[in-house]
Amino acid sequence: MGSLVIDGGLLGIGLLVLILGGNYLVKGGADLASRFKISPMVVGLTVIAFGTSVPELLVSLQATFRASPDLVIGNVVGSNICNLAFILGVTSLITPLPVNRETLFQDWPVTFGAALVLFYLVQDGALSFFDGLLLFSALLIFVWFQIWQSEKTTHFPTKQDAPVPENPSGASVWRDIALILLGGLGLYLGADWMVQGACNMATSFGVSERIIGLTVVAVGTSLPELVTSVIAARKQQADIALGNVLGSNIFNILAILGLTSMITPISVDSAFIQNDCYWMLGLTLLLLPMMGLSRKISRMSGALLLGLYLLYNYLLVL
Repeated sequence: MGSLVIDGGLLGIGLLVLILGGNYLVKGGADLASRFKISPMVVGLTVIAFGTSVPELLVSLQATFRASPDLVIGNVVGSNICNLAFILGVTSLITPLPVNRETLFQDWPVTFGAALVLFYLVQDGALSFFDGLLLFSALLIFVWFQIWQSEKTTHFPTKQDAPVPENPSGASVWRDIALILLGGLGLYLGADWMVQGACNMATSFGVSERIIGLTVVAVGTSLPELVTSVIAARKQQADIALGNVLGSNIFNILAILGLTSMITPISVDSAFIQNDCYWMLGLTLLLLPMMGLSRKISRMSGALLLGLYLLYNYLLVL
C-alpha cells in the first residue's frame, strides 16, 4: 500500500511539473518567436503546438529508454484521441469554434494524412528507424511550408504604416531563453517521474502499459493542449484553439514517433492496430463534415465528440 501511494504521488508530482514546464516553454517560445516577426498562425501551428506536445515527447523518450513501447504508442495515440474528442469537445461546448479555409483545406488534410501514414507503417507490428526518418522528414517539410506560406502572406509594416515597435531589450530576450530552459528542465523531470510512477502503478494493479498509456498518461500529457484551447476559446480565438489541437496531433505523430523510433525501433501491440488507430482515424475523419458543413464546430458537435470519448474509455476499460 505504501509503495502504491508513493507511485501515485510520483505520477501526480510528475504531471504537475510537466504542466508547469510546458507553460514556461510555450510562454518563452512564443515570445521569442514573435521577436523574429513570425506570424501568429505559424506560432500557433509550430511553436505552441510543439510546446504543448513536448510533454508527450519527453514521456515517450523516457518510456523508450525504459523499454516500454506500449507507453510510447499509447501516449501518442491516446493523446491524439484525447485532443480530437475530449479537448475539442470541451472547448466547443464553451463556445462554437468557427473554421477558416486554411484549417479545412490545409491543416486537417495534414492531420488526417499523418494518422493514415502511421496506420500504414505499423501494420508490420513495428516502427523502424526508416519509418521514423520518413515521419520526421515529413515534419520538417510541414514546418518549412508553414514558414514559407507565412512569409508570402504576412504583411509587415512599411513607412506608410504605423511605426514599427522597437526591438525588445536584450534582457527580455534572455528572459525568454531562461523560460525555455526552465520549462525544458521541468518537462524532463516531470516526464521521468510520471513514467516511473505510471509503470509501477500498472505493475501493481496488473493493468497493461497500453491501458495506462492510453488513459492516465495520455490525458495527463494532453493537459497543456486543454488549457491552451480553453483559454483560446474563451478569448474568441478559434484559430489558436483548432490550430493547437490539429498541430499538436501532427507533431505527436511526426515528431514524437519519428524521433523515438529513430533512437530505437518500437514494437507495436496488435491491439493498437486493430482498435486504437481506428478510433484515431475515425475521429479525425469525423471532424471533416463537422467543420465543412457549417464552417464551425458547434456545441452539438462538441457534445458528440465528448460522448464518443467517454464511450471509447468505457470500452477500453472493459
